Amino acid sequence: MNILVVNGPNLRLLGTREPAIYGDETLADIMRHLTAYASERGVRIEAFQSDIEGELVDEIGAAWGSYDGIIINPAAYTHTSVAIRDAIKACRLPTVEVHLSNTHTREVFRHTSLTVPVCIGQVMGFGGHGYVLALDGLLRHLETIKQERIK
Repeated sequence: MNILVVNGPNLRLLGTREPAIYGDETLADIMRHLTAYASERGVRIEAFQSDIEGELVDEIGAAWGSYDGIIINPAAYTHTSVAIRDAIKACRLPTVEVHLSNTHTREVFRHTSLTVPVCIGQVMGFGGHGYVLALDGLLRHLETIKQERIK
């Protein structure tokens, strides 16, 4: 099982960027923990981060055939990117949106996600552990699909 983890703008600054909101873990720390957790379950994680919208779109678009699902933290693009939304929908892979903070407790403009309507679920507010929760949800979804195909 192969899962693509896509991280959007400014997430490379984790650990130093607004730690009161995002915590003190770096993106590398979060990905290391997620990769170890996934490995214990026989799952391979491939992580990608970019501040550039087009690079994120390209990575999502190329995922079909190589990955079983996607975990995405679109960061600020959550609220603005029709292109990322369309890429998620077009790639036809089950996708879980994750956010470190609870965006609904923050500025009003962060309350709307353009990307979550094309995702199977959303996890927010649990810091870096949200990626683990997203993986668990995605794996459960994939197992359900597998079982339905067997029937």
